[in-house]
Amino acid sequence: MRNRRRQSPNAIEGLRLAIDCMPVATREAMLDGIRANERIITGAYVDELGGVCPMLAAHRRGGRTDFLSFAKSWDRFTRARGKSRAATERELSILLAQLQDSLAGASGLELDRAIKEHHQLMGRRLRSRRRVPDEGDPAGEIRARRLRRSRRIDGGDNLAPPPDYRSLSPVSALG
Repeated sequence: MRNRRRQSPNAIEGLRLAIDCMPVATREAMLDGIRANERIITGAYVDELGGVCPMLAAHRRGGRTDFLSFAKSWDRFTRARGKSRAATERELSILLAQLQDSLAGASGLELDRAIKEHHQLMGRRLRSRRRVPDEGDPAGEIRARRLRRSRRIDGGDNLAPPPDYRSLSPVSALG
């Protein structure tokens, strides 16, 4: 009986992490694409025999995400090392199981919710910056912020030469 090389747990964990980081719509499209395509490959985007990588299969099914970390983890998991070949049944079954498990655990679209909250906070922040007081002459206290001093030596539009402090020093005059 021949000894089989086993995938390291790190390669499988890396693949799972990359899958979990993808948007839910991309995961669903990838699952559909893998089931629909008869030839899924490793080590390349496409091959001359019509095989496609899982990410292209997802792209063709509507999952319009470019996710380089998935491609790298897929090639690391399959030990492609730059050579294109058809994925084995075992590799495909592991990928399908990881996708299904990831979709089953994605109850609230965590990443999508976080992106939506971020956009809301940024929009609120921009709206508060644009707010201008309604009154032309405010009745309350006027507060001003002190501007930072510029560290530039030339002084902008000032055409006068900078003062020579060495000539004013009594120590330099003694010499």
